[in-house]
Amino acid sequence: MKVAIAKETAPNERRVALVPEVIGKLVNAGLEVLVESGAGEGSAIPDSAYVDAGATIVPSTADGDVVLRVQKPSAAEIGQLRSGQAVIGLLQPLIDPQTSQSLADKGVTAISLDALPRTLSRAQTMDALSSQANVGGYKAVIIAAEAYGRYFPLLTTAAGTAKPANVLILGIGVAGLQAIATARRLGAQVKAYDVRSETREQAQSLGAQFLELKSVADAAGSGGYARELTAEERAAQQQELNGYIGGMDVVITTAQVPGRRPPVLVTADAVALMRPGSVIVDMAASALGGNVELSQPDQTIVTDNGVTIIAPTNLPATMPAGASAFYARNISALLLHMVKDGQLVLDRSDEITGAVVIAMDGKVVQEATAKALGIEPATPAPAPEPEPEPEPEPVVETATEVAEATAETAAVIEDAEASAEAIVEEAGVTATEAAEDGAAEVLDEAADAVDQADETPLHDTKDGGPA
Repeated sequence: MKVAIAKETAPNERRVALVPEVIGKLVNAGLEVLVESGAGEGSAIPDSAYVDAGATIVPSTADGDVVLRVQKPSAAEIGQLRSGQAVIGLLQPLIDPQTSQSLADKGVTAISLDALPRTLSRAQTMDALSSQANVGGYKAVIIAAEAYGRYFPLLTTAAGTAKPANVLILGIGVAGLQAIATARRLGAQVKAYDVRSETREQAQSLGAQFLELKSVADAAGSGGYARELTAEERAAQQQELNGYIGGMDVVITTAQVPGRRPPVLVTADAVALMRPGSVIVDMAASALGGNVELSQPDQTIVTDNGVTIIAPTNLPATMPAGASAFYARNISALLLHMVKDGQLVLDRSDEITGAVVIAMDGKVVQEATAKALGIEPATPAPAPEPEPEPEPEPVVETATEVAEATAETAAVIEDAEASAEAIVEEAGVTATEAAEDGAAEVLDEAADAVDQADETPLHDTKDGGPA
């Protein structure tokens, strides 16, 4: 099977789906790796590095049976795919379900890493959302520190003392935890908040102070995400949060819910309470909105009161080499999970495969994506039942044959018993005396003679073998 690595064409996307370091694993699994020319340029990986690792450079992914990519394919790229191919990447089926439908209409199997069940321990090596969020959380703090016109750490010099920055992290998932750790390494005083009370110990273990809001109870949801708050809970939460946000130098928001608009955590009123020179980084910014009411996707704005609001939509792409290395391990682990004897085998009864396969056999099969499209998910065809093994033909015997076989067997058994008695008599003891005197060997010989008689076949078949 041929696995092709696509060159990304999305704006500002510099990552690549596979790096040379993991190609050996695919080759050892019996796969041939094709790399579209220039695919690694954005991550500073030349074509020659792929060749040295055992891959072949090709002008396009047309010959690939499976196409690995980072971002979802564009309409033009979908048009270049052929029926029977499979595409694996971050396809965003809940945000853009129409792309999944277009792939299904083309006869392409769509497999999306962002549909992975993240709570499964055996799926952690495949969790691209977590690995890329880790990169994003780190880079968000670096961006904030660059935009903030003062020091992050406490600094004492002959010219005076600089106070440490007060940083607030909203959302304590993978990105939030990395943001806490990075801000602490830079010397900032860090506070953190999440509606899931289970994250308290995680934040505290990294040196952050966990904010406890009295207005909102625990809101842990399924799949490791927070549940959606009610309107009353949101209003109470916002009123209490505003008091904390107004006193912060830097606020970084990371709260997202797959396929839904991110919750607004920083309102215009909260921004108005912040001091001039303060910085907000909205990591949740997207076409669906963000955590900051005033943020605009991929834009940096400065409010009337001097607060800088940065809303990057693809932070991992700003660290392409590191992000690609993580992503390559994720996507190769998922691919190898679905490869059997060098071929792609999609067993939808498997928890991982069943979750990530969005479209196959010309239909959208994932329930959540089908619901977003307003259609019924296609039911996979049941696996064919194995054919029953043919029963052996019965041996037809005449009454005479049965009688002769029975008489023959009886004679063999009678002879064996007589031989056993002769052996015992020859030893000069009875069976009882032999046992009492410890002559076990005599009895063993007798038992062996009887066993030999039992193993004698009843009769011979017509072809000369035992029945």
